[in-house]
Amino acid sequence: MKRIPEASIHRLNLYLRTLKELAKNSEDVTVSSKQLAEELGINSHQVRKDLSYFGKFGQRGIGYRTKELADDINKILGLNKKWKICLCGLGNLGSALISYRGFRKEGLNVVAVFEKDKDKIGKTINGIDVFSVERMNRVIREKNIEIGIIAVPADAAKSVASQLIDAGIKAILNFAPIKLSYPQEKVRIRNVDLSIELVNLAQFLANISKKS
Repeated sequence: MKRIPEASIHRLNLYLRTLKELAKNSEDVTVSSKQLAEELGINSHQVRKDLSYFGKFGQRGIGYRTKELADDINKILGLNKKWKICLCGLGNLGSALISYRGFRKEGLNVVAVFEKDKDKIGKTINGIDVFSVERMNRVIREKNIEIGIIAVPADAAKSVASQLIDAGIKAILNFAPIKLSYPQEKVRIRNVDLSIELVNLAQFLANISKKS
């Protein structure tokens, strides 16, 4: 099976957002690869190449029907079903994540939070129960949770990841400032280091300043 570049999958999300915006006025609207490309600042060949990894879409000379292509991309990205998620860590970042309403719009539902702070355990926040980390294995299995989000300090991240994997979690989004690495056949981990992303932006701005 041909390996699909992660960059192409990332762009599918951008295509989907653009298609949803275009379909707001009418579901019968059509869009060309050139129009999609211009919206995202890339070339039309890239759009066609990204979509070709997953099959044939649209009609030559007509383009893509926005609603139809959006539905197809939803299926490709697995957003045509509801996913159950657990959040590990209810600090500043965890609290912000649990308050984000955009997750549910994409079928991503946080159904449990795990914490070690006794003052937070047993509470219900935004309709979501906060459990002790000791109950992680049982709660994940009972609620059929499939995705875990880690928002704990770096020194606790590896231990939390191991608990999630032992409980059967196969996909983890890690916000802890440490890179976690496991064999992909065991679990798929996406590391998101916010400090590194900000440093990258600062470096980008510094280069612009040097050129101007």
